[in-house]
Amino acid sequence: MLKQLRPALVVTVVLTLVTGLLYPLVVTGFAGLLFPRQAEGSLVTVDGKVIGSDLIAQDFSSPRYFHPRPSATVAPDPKDATKTVPASYNAANSGGSNLGPTSKALIDRIKGDSDKLKAENPGAAVPGDLVTTSASGLDPDITPEAAQFQVARVARARNLPAEKVAELVANHVQGRPLGLFGESHVNVLDLNLALDAMGKEAMGKDAGGKS
Repeated sequence: MLKQLRPALVVTVVLTLVTGLLYPLVVTGFAGLLFPRQAEGSLVTVDGKVIGSDLIAQDFSSPRYFHPRPSATVAPDPKDATKTVPASYNAANSGGSNLGPTSKALIDRIKGDSDKLKAENPGAAVPGDLVTTSASGLDPDITPEAAQFQVARVARARNLPAEKVAELVANHVQGRPLGLFGESHVNVLDLNLALDAMGKEAMGKDAGGKS
């Protein structure tokens, strides 16, 4: 009996050590050496303080900033743990909406969001990703069209030339990796940080007459 069990036990122990311990340690070690920023979560720091990640969307609701895609993530209801409440961009509970294309609640929400966006930029077609949620609810990117659509609002809110803001968006469009995968996109957090930097530069010129 033991003679038959010994090979199976040895193989189980060896495979557990190799695939469950050694392999993950080696991969993690190489990732930390070759891609240290990505291995740590692609964290974004400003003045030495972590303010977010390039991989996770944030709730930019001010008209002075570019907005990400809507989010359908939820969180436990503090009044009733058996229920949930909307909690946009909740990284602890990534997920999409279960509402189907015939859902009245979904249709009403999209129509309401579309009407608000049309009021911000009359005459322009509303990009689909500005009114639809992603499967994760945490998509950090929007399409170049969605970013350009918001230029007019951001420029008005910051009292900046629309051409300058549009140029900033164009400079932050990221193409397909290796020219093959995914679609062109704009990272909302990176774009908003560049927007703040441009605003500070403009204020410096106004205060000192030159930068």
